[in-house]
Amino acid sequence: MNKTRPNRDELIRMLSLSQPEEIEALYKQAYQVKLQHVGNKVHLRGIIELSNICSKDCYYCGIRSTNTKMERYQICREEVLEEAQWCFQQRYGSLVLQAGEREDKFWTDFITELVTEIKELSQGKLGITLSLGEQTEEVYRQWFEAGAHRYLLRIEESDQELYKTLHPADHSFEKRRECLRSLRKVGYQTGTGVMIGLPGQTVEHLADDILFFYDEDVDMIGMGPFIPHKDTPFAHLVPGYDNEKALEAGLKMIAATRIALQDVNIASTTALQALKPAGREMGLLAGANIIMPNVTSTSYRKGYQLYEGKPGLDENAPDTRDALEKSILSIGESIAYDDWGDSKHFANRQVGAKE
Repeated sequence: MNKTRPNRDELIRMLSLSQPEEIEALYKQAYQVKLQHVGNKVHLRGIIELSNICSKDCYYCGIRSTNTKMERYQICREEVLEEAQWCFQQRYGSLVLQAGEREDKFWTDFITELVTEIKELSQGKLGITLSLGEQTEEVYRQWFEAGAHRYLLRIEESDQELYKTLHPADHSFEKRRECLRSLRKVGYQTGTGVMIGLPGQTVEHLADDILFFYDEDVDMIGMGPFIPHKDTPFAHLVPGYDNEKALEAGLKMIAATRIALQDVNIASTTALQALKPAGREMGLLAGANIIMPNVTSTSYRKGYQLYEGKPGLDENAPDTRDALEKSILSIGESIAYDDWGDSKHFANRQVGAKE
């Protein structure tokens, strides 16, 4: 890594800003860093939510395994390929295959086949990001060799004690971190991320999260505000939830991460849009450069609500695309169609390794 490690006190200062003019100055600084290192083109990743069947029981998540109010689903191969073909025709450049976490062989082989077929139908032109949780290094390699080249595995919180308050005892922080390292070893552009505003979380925790991103040398960041879900152990937090405060905290985290890490890809997540209709555009102006429009069939979307109030449940993919293009152009940015939008950080590291 050629950058010096970010200063923790400076990160805490940025994340603690409370005056509107200071916060606005932070966003502007982050946007200038973004322009300098990754430019003003937004890269799209059409997201397909394959299944809400999950072996994990994370306390904050709407599709946690013990949530019996959730009707489970898995999209069939033909529908997934149809959605991938649509992404290709719309010139999205890349897609994301996301689902609840499973490690059974039927599932891992199904993913291998999907990745192979998506590469075939797009003549190798569609970039593929996977977000499918903890797997063995062998499975990660199998998917990489099939054609996936980016992987997002969110840590959700890098402080091990706070991590324990969010997960049952059989969920291991160490295993998750080792998975991130396995992904790097296999050759993926590797992404992680956290939730912002978790119960018990402080700005010091968030500053340390950014330092975790730096220390693990990740290429992509996907993070968003914590939004409590009514069918989880955090249901009691739903009534007093403050959208404005959560949005501001999420945007400050994007800005501080951009200023600290410079050339990584940062997603402006759907959770921001859940808090405010223009939330994703605000994320772009605070330093993000990736947007992941949902291209999953609307018949499944109600079943993939990790948090309360997820937007776009009834919005079909063409409507999303048209509205998104207009809103991105309106803030002075443009969409990089037909482009994988690979992480500049990953590319810079490859160059550094050869020198």
